[in-house]
Amino acid sequence: MATATQEIKNMKLISHHDLNGFGNVGEGVALQQTAGGRRILWMAHESAPKDFSGVDVTDLANPKLVVQTELAYPHLRSNSLAVLGDVMLVAYQSSKMGLPGAGMGVYDISRPERPRRIAFHDTSGPSSKGVHCLWWVDGEYAHLATGAADFHPRNERDDQFYMVVDVKDPAKPAEAGRWWVPGTRKGDAAPMPARHPQFDAGHALHNGNVYPERPDRAYCGWKDSGVIILDVSDKSDPKMVSQVNYAPPFPGFTHTVLPLFSRNLLVVSQEATRLNGEDYPKLVWLLDSRVETNPVIISTLPMADTGDFFQRPGRFGAHNLHENLPIDISYRSDTLIFATFFNGGLRVFDTANPFQPQEVAYFVPEVPAGAQANSVNDVYVDENRTIFAVDRLKGGLYILELTI
Repeated sequence: MATATQEIKNMKLISHHDLNGFGNVGEGVALQQTAGGRRILWMAHESAPKDFSGVDVTDLANPKLVVQTELAYPHLRSNSLAVLGDVMLVAYQSSKMGLPGAGMGVYDISRPERPRRIAFHDTSGPSSKGVHCLWWVDGEYAHLATGAADFHPRNERDDQFYMVVDVKDPAKPAEAGRWWVPGTRKGDAAPMPARHPQFDAGHALHNGNVYPERPDRAYCGWKDSGVIILDVSDKSDPKMVSQVNYAPPFPGFTHTVLPLFSRNLLVVSQEATRLNGEDYPKLVWLLDSRVETNPVIISTLPMADTGDFFQRPGRFGAHNLHENLPIDISYRSDTLIFATFFNGGLRVFDTANPFQPQEVAYFVPEVPAGAQANSVNDVYVDENRTIFAVDRLKGGLYILELTI
């Protein structure tokens, strides 16, 4: 059944914006505090024709669209972005290998109504779709899940590897280093890793996140290769520290790895990619990382009623996390976890007891008019615990308050 009315617990919906009918937001949501005191929420679109949208959220009750741009090619998606000060990085991925426009765009957003591209890091190529996801929090290095013109995977599903890009001069981005799972590149001496027998998502990087608490470590969600921690103390020569993989027997598609440094925990999400729970279980795992060479799974976040949500249109299962961005305008918590579950909406968990995490709040919006399903895709939480949740299909932006 479609959700006729919203379902909500311990949250309050402040406002909603449909992004002028282009409410298909990807995995890129970032907040800008302008020199004049305005707050602009930037969102990358999951698919064409729109590239990214900027919404003024200074007045939370009255968000205003200030800019919405067009993609250069219909075969591109922007999907992921990051903002620091007045600079924004945007990931560009093509629908097929070998098409133009794939890579990372660099924008001057000092005038939000008129974003201006100042550089482009091209990662297109005959065996590349470009950049799917990026991470940038220190102003120096961007961490990309990408292909490249000179990288040729043995299996097309293994096209995304880890690339470090030096953006200390935003107008001149330059590759600083890369790493891939041994055996996935043509010419590797190592054998190709085993494929998942039922749900082969590929041995490809999805997220590679680096935090100031451990600038020498990249925490990577590597689809069917699971959780991989890299030593990036030498950006030109990353090395694997450890790997935890549950696929198989579980389905893979490890998506995001969020370290909780004060507690020596990792929060790890997978991505549900099939309808009606066909690829269940797609979960959010908690791992004990006291010994970083041997992280150990200790629990999963509780799932909503699968018997209910599998019967609803759209996907149900884990996807994205609020990633505790180490910036002043991001909320950071080592106990509260904000996670998105597509048609299961946005859900908040208390992990004070990591062996028995509890769900404490949720928001499932109405299915938008004209859409087959709702699909809450990503979430950003600011330092005031204002929640910005976005829909993948049509729903656009939901601004919420956590009331606990």
